[in-house]
Amino acid sequence: MDAQIHEWQARAQNLTALNLKSIEGALAELDAHLTLRSYIVGYSLSDADTTVWRTLRENRVAHAYIKQGLMANLSRWFKYIEETSPETATLPVRPAKGTKTAEEKAKDEGGSFDIGLQEVEGTVITRFPPEPSGYLHIGHAKAALLNDFFAHKKYKGILLLRFDDTNPIKEKQEYQDAIVEDLALMGIKADKTSHTSDYFQELYEYCVQILKDGNAYADDTLQEKMRDERMNGIASERRDATVEDNLARFEEMKKGTAEGIRWCIRAKISVDNPNKAMRDPVIYRCSPEVHHRTGDKWKIYPTYDFCCPLIDALEGVTHALRTTEYKDRDAQYQWFLKALKLRNVYNWDFARMNFRRTLLSKRKLTRIVDTGVVWGWDDPRMPTVRGVRRRGMTIPALQEFILKQGPSKNIVNLDWTTFWATNKKYIDPVAPRFTAISTEGKVPVKVIGARDAPYTEEKDKHAKNKAVGTKKVVYSQSILIEQADAASFAQDEEITLMAWGNAIVRSVSHSINPLASPAGLKTVTGVELELHLQGDVKKTSKKITWLSTDQELIPVDLVDFDYLITKDKLEEGDQLEDFLTPKTEFRSHTLADCNVAELKEDDIIQFDRKGYFRIDKAFKHGEPAVCFQIPTGKQEKAK
Repeated sequence: MDAQIHEWQARAQNLTALNLKSIEGALAELDAHLTLRSYIVGYSLSDADTTVWRTLRENRVAHAYIKQGLMANLSRWFKYIEETSPETATLPVRPAKGTKTAEEKAKDEGGSFDIGLQEVEGTVITRFPPEPSGYLHIGHAKAALLNDFFAHKKYKGILLLRFDDTNPIKEKQEYQDAIVEDLALMGIKADKTSHTSDYFQELYEYCVQILKDGNAYADDTLQEKMRDERMNGIASERRDATVEDNLARFEEMKKGTAEGIRWCIRAKISVDNPNKAMRDPVIYRCSPEVHHRTGDKWKIYPTYDFCCPLIDALEGVTHALRTTEYKDRDAQYQWFLKALKLRNVYNWDFARMNFRRTLLSKRKLTRIVDTGVVWGWDDPRMPTVRGVRRRGMTIPALQEFILKQGPSKNIVNLDWTTFWATNKKYIDPVAPRFTAISTEGKVPVKVIGARDAPYTEEKDKHAKNKAVGTKKVVYSQSILIEQADAASFAQDEEITLMAWGNAIVRSVSHSINPLASPAGLKTVTGVELELHLQGDVKKTSKKITWLSTDQELIPVDLVDFDYLITKDKLEEGDQLEDFLTPKTEFRSHTLADCNVAELKEDDIIQFDRKGYFRIDKAFKHGEPAVCFQIPTGKQEKAK
């Protein structure tokens, strides 16, 4: 990373000329580099950002051009650094009057806008090719949003959705339907939907062709031996079989006979290429399983490595966006296109999203669903699109977070705090505020000076946003407060009752549990407060929540969650069961104000002093509401 920073500090010199034509190319290059990036290098502010920012700000021509917003990525980044890092991206001191040169007074002459994809000619067509073997997780969401971003938002092109349904053992219609629904929830609408299975006949014919051309062969080497041979650069004994023998064996595979099941087809690329992806990969397998779309018509299925480049070419894809884990297979991808004389498709790589203490392996996610570790694919502890939405993530925040990661090729373990901090920006301005008091140790309070009869006032649900609406606040002589608040009171201390005013503590009653400790543990059983509404709320150190008992108090279960695994990243050889967190669900019982009875499933609210919550189950008489706590991006305390 240091080398990259030094490189950009040196490149900043290309931005110093006081002539737009002289710096236009460097600005366009920087704009392209910043496509979907928040920072020039890595995922946090570095000297690369501050050096380039200051260089641009000190250049009056460059600064004036950036302010026009003609290069969207560059303008966004420039403003973002200025707003988020004022201590490092400081404005330079203006030069003394009369020091402007003629070049400094030059007017903008316009500029180009480069989105960052290579060889763009005509209509840009991207594709999102999920396998319908599970629900979409946030890693898939990044791929889907990036493809949508380039195809629709930047190039006004075409987005294809193609289900890679070549493994009938794992795939289900349920998963396919869920993927379509989740994409719609994220605002992604493909211009065309297809399936790899739509092309099974064409793929079969291409495999026959590649066999006839001598660029593939049938192999019955046992899997373990084949893996060992590929690793050590040893040629298969079947590599030089005749075209006739290879075609005959492929025909047996197509029939699904006992003989055919023994064989697979391998591309004849290389035995000992340093890039192991080029060492004769398997391109077809025989499987008698019934396919969820084609039934038992086919007994042979192409591998992803074979069908992906072929169908991309057939469907007119111009740019195949793939995570960097496929980087070694880009050469293989291009080999298939050339071997079968198909049209060119460009590969464009970006880093996958990994998160700390998070599983993004479909196989492992399927296991914890099937074994009952979680409630299902939409469990709020799951990193699926449905899981994070059920936890309280909003779609605009999800889109912003993913697009901010950009097309960096550096794979890092992201922290969930940034993810949820992005979400807070969206929910805080609009989440209505309510009150909830824990039922455990709740303390009855007599309020001296309150009106004899209970009364109700309309108050804003959000102090800073009147558009959110109003709620009923009930006032009376009888209220409830939290045990922890009551236990902190001192005699004659002045405190503030939120949304009411100040009060003075006149008496605190306790009970003692001698079994709790040798000295006995005190529990507050009652409090008397005397209203002092003329008191200054700014001078009290304790602002507490409270609820009048003269209203229908709504039972609410507040639920918080911990990570599913105890290790930041599972390594190869780690057993999943050894790193599962023993307890990940934490539930507390509360009573909430009467307004909560009107809340609906999926509403996002804030309980004062408790945090943000999504309503997972609305209140019904006899059944409490269930609210899932939404993280805010702060470092969470250990459970």
